[in-house]
Amino acid sequence: MYLTLTTVFGFLAVALGAFGAHALDGVLTAYQQDIWQKAVNYQMFHTVALGLVCVLMARSQSKSLLFAARFFSAGTILFSGSLYILALTGISKLGMVTPFGGVAFLAGWAMLFAYSFKHQTAQNQQG
Repeated sequence: MYLTLTTVFGFLAVALGAFGAHALDGVLTAYQQDIWQKAVNYQMFHTVALGLVCVLMARSQSKSLLFAARFFSAGTILFSGSLYILALTGISKLGMVTPFGGVAFLAGWAMLFAYSFKHQTAQNQQG
């Protein structure tokens, strides 16, 4: 499921990046364009991270990886999604949602770190 979500997020990041650069050029203010670009960038960065987690999940059934995938997915929807809507509508109250996405991203990275630390510790004990 998360590999499929990775491909959807990646496709949308490219499509929304192009849409913002071409279709919204001249429609959005410079500030709104900056918000749009930030949403695209964070979506793509965390799509790549989610893809890495998918590769690792193929090798391990770690709960840390499962939670990393969940947090990266939620973060993408909350963080980037709220920024896309904010850029298009100017509804500033949406800015209250964005930090929840940022926290989800941080939690995803923390879970990936937890997996990495546990995996490294186990390898050191074997070797």
